[in-house]
Amino acid sequence: MAILLIGIVLFGFDWFYEEFLIVKNKIASVWKSILFVAAQFLTLGYLFISGPFADPFLLRALQLAGFLLGLWAVLVMRIGHFNIAPAPLAWSKLADHGPYQFIRHPMYLALLLVTLPLILDSYSLTRGSVWLVLVMTLLFKMEYEEKLLISSLPGYSAYTGRTSKLIPGIF
Repeated sequence: MAILLIGIVLFGFDWFYEEFLIVKNKIASVWKSILFVAAQFLTLGYLFISGPFADPFLLRALQLAGFLLGLWAVLVMRIGHFNIAPAPLAWSKLADHGPYQFIRHPMYLALLLVTLPLILDSYSLTRGSVWLVLVMTLLFKMEYEEKLLISSLPGYSAYTGRTSKLIPGIF
């Protein structure tokens, strides 16, 4: 647990510094980004340490699908070209192939697919509530991120018209 907290603090400092350089003089944007990322990491951390990993085969298969989707999204986006914060990096380019040809936020869907089986296998009101906080955090983060992407990436607005946000063909 201590290692996780130290990692979050160190990562948070590095991320904050990078974020501040990219979004100069927009302290409100930086703090909003920090809050989204903090909420995301706190909920994920709680879900992973508060109960057992999913046991039945179908739940593990769902987790594996989420892991593979996340890996595919990272490989398509390329290491160093994505940001855990909603603010796009200065060198960001529109990714519209791989999973991004179907949905705009495959990494968020991957997080939900990996964590949902944790809740289904070992449900408690607290764990279910924390998962819902994670879902809401990701939904609000997506909205904020898309506003930033529309204003900074040429073609992103048109891209939103031909892809789903999170679930292909549905949402």
